[in-house]
Amino acid sequence: MADSDSPDDGLLRCFPPLHDRDSRILILGSMPGAESLRRQQYYAHPRNAFWPVIEALFGIDHALPYGERARRLVRQGVALWDVMRACRRRGSLDSAIERESIETNDLAAFFQTHPALDAVFFNGGTAERTFRREIVARWPDADWLPTTRIRLTSTSPANARPNLADKIAQWQVLLSYL
Repeated sequence: MADSDSPDDGLLRCFPPLHDRDSRILILGSMPGAESLRRQQYYAHPRNAFWPVIEALFGIDHALPYGERARRLVRQGVALWDVMRACRRRGSLDSAIERESIETNDLAAFFQTHPALDAVFFNGGTAERTFRREIVARWPDADWLPTTRIRLTSTSPANARPNLADKIAQWQVLLSYL
């Protein structure tokens, strides 16, 4: 649901995951940025490195229409979602998220209905911290919780210090889990 379509509670809401039952890894972001929410597309900001990284790793041309990129990524065994279902935030920066407003996605149900998932990769620190605080802390011994959880450098344009080549090098780890 786009910002303008949100109920009058001031919460931003993410959109459904990209996945299929046979997804082997899950990439979790925190909450889509303003441009992604507006366009209803994961990592829609033109300066976000996510799709160029995916192109380098999987050969999925980042210039393809979004729907085709999404289908091809899922066919590779990759699921994509966000830890947060809803939150309040001004702008797009994770640092502007009001922690007390965070509502998480039903990741427990997601993991239980995707038995092939072996690993979770976090697109940045906020996604990882929120997952640990809101999911792992709630179900620390759950047998459905993937034990492989790896934080990757954020592809956000706000994370400009590592260049694209450095981001691609770090994200290469995805390939060893597929």
